[in-house]
Amino acid sequence: QVQLVESGGGLVQPGGSLRLSCAASGSIFAYNAMAWYRQAPGKQRELVASITNGGITNYEDSVKGRFTCSRDNAKNTVYLQMNSLKPEDTARYYCNAGRTTSGGAYYFSPYWGQGTQVTVSS
Repeated sequence: QVQLVESGGGLVQPGGSLRLSCAASGSIFAYNAMAWYRQAPGKQRELVASITNGGITNYEDSVKGRFTCSRDNAKNTVYLQMNSLKPEDTARYYCNAGRTTSGGAYYFSPYWGQGTQVTVSS
């Protein structure tokens, strides 16, 4: 099993920044990548960014140039630096341990944390 704990969300004005963290534990060795998803009320959960164990990242089009995904030295924590936040970024953000392919596709695992809420408004 995998345990994931997200943190760092909050209320921020448009144009502001937040840094999300995801602490992972358990059978992480079974996966070669981690990712951030988000879900707004009434919307499907969508993939925001992914990062391989080697640090290769991919981003959803709407966040390219604004969000940056990274990992710590122990490879058990991932971060999502979010800059130039927009109201449309408002959602609950979740991290996931999964796998990526050479084509850039990300396959999620059944494990999700509680998520962390990001609200962008003035």
